[in-house]
Amino acid sequence: MHLPAKFPYLSAGYNNTREWTRTATAAAPNGTLRVAWPASDGIHVTPLTAAGKRSGADTIVKGTKEVGGLVAHNDGFALLTRVADTNKWKETAAALIRYTNGKQIFRTKLIGTSSHDTAPTLDGQLTWNGTKYGAYFVVHGAGGFADGHFGDKLSYVGAKGAKLSGGWSWGCSHNEGIALAAEKTGAFTSLCFDDWRSGLFVSTGIGAPDNAPVVQREQCWAGYCGGTFAGRTGDLVKSATGRYATAFASRGAASAKKNSDDSSGRGWTVTPKTSTHQVAVAFLKNRNTPAGKAIQLSGTKGVEHVNVRLAPYGKDRLLLSWESLKNAKCANGTCTGTFAGTSFRLIDWNGTFQSATKGVGTRITGDIAVQKDTTLTWASVPVKPSYATPLTGASPTTTTLQIARLKP
Repeated sequence: MHLPAKFPYLSAGYNNTREWTRTATAAAPNGTLRVAWPASDGIHVTPLTAAGKRSGADTIVKGTKEVGGLVAHNDGFALLTRVADTNKWKETAAALIRYTNGKQIFRTKLIGTSSHDTAPTLDGQLTWNGTKYGAYFVVHGAGGFADGHFGDKLSYVGAKGAKLSGGWSWGCSHNEGIALAAEKTGAFTSLCFDDWRSGLFVSTGIGAPDNAPVVQREQCWAGYCGGTFAGRTGDLVKSATGRYATAFASRGAASAKKNSDDSSGRGWTVTPKTSTHQVAVAFLKNRNTPAGKAIQLSGTKGVEHVNVRLAPYGKDRLLLSWESLKNAKCANGTCTGTFAGTSFRLIDWNGTFQSATKGVGTRITGDIAVQKDTTLTWASVPVKPSYATPLTGASPTTTTLQIARLKP
């Protein structure tokens, strides 16, 4: 698919590791698709047919940066993104923007001076339950009790752009692991990576209490635990029976204990089990409760696994995907290496393999759309990645996106 503007397809992650710039593909109830991607003139949202073909000109959401989440509607879309703001840090604000038939219907700013927060990055997720949106994203304290610190925020917004009750203003510390699933009633299901308590936690309806249910302990730095939902890892998939599954890049925990030097009593110290990140999957019994321990599904020494993702595959299986880097050289939690390909493998809802590993020529650079007939559709950049060195300087650009479709 030709793009009318240049798309900078790489972003610098923790330690300047090379990461795909997030795109988002979403399916509307009528089967049509939308793809969101950033350019210098704002976020572009491209309309596609149900078959993945361009069906019209892009809608350009001016004055915006970062795809933080996308919901496709029959008559348009809703986008979680960042807009200009005035604050002590001179940083952007999170905003939810709704377009109908090519026209902006509302632009609701989700942070501001009164709430003492900014949003210099989102790493967020946007979901819709048919009556309201859930927007979950990173915030930076700008005054108040959390001045200078990073946390997360969950906001609910109505169909006409009004802020609703619920959610929280300050949650998991340095959360770069945001996952969110819409629910018809009650709190939306959510996960977070927290660098203070060091690991992946269930945050559904509770923000960040000390007793948040633990999914997996991980060694975390400020804002980095191996990968970020939803842009570069995982996703939160719901089964027909109300269980949940997620996948992520994990180094595991050889040991995990409370940090005696932390007077707050919240800090943990984790020693990783492996030097490279392995593919892991974890399950929840329901929106609040983990189901046992996370399951490590790879174990090749010297191989780094990045861009780990999970999607529903048909009625009762899950599609697991990842990229491999061989001859990995690791320092301070991240690795460089030689790109060795993208792999797909099927698992069931117990984490048991249901197929052999299959190497594929495509990449996945963002959110995957699940259509009514269970077809999976996503956008990617048709280039071979390089992870040999950190990303310094500006990102390379492309004017082409590849739309991939996988039918179970």
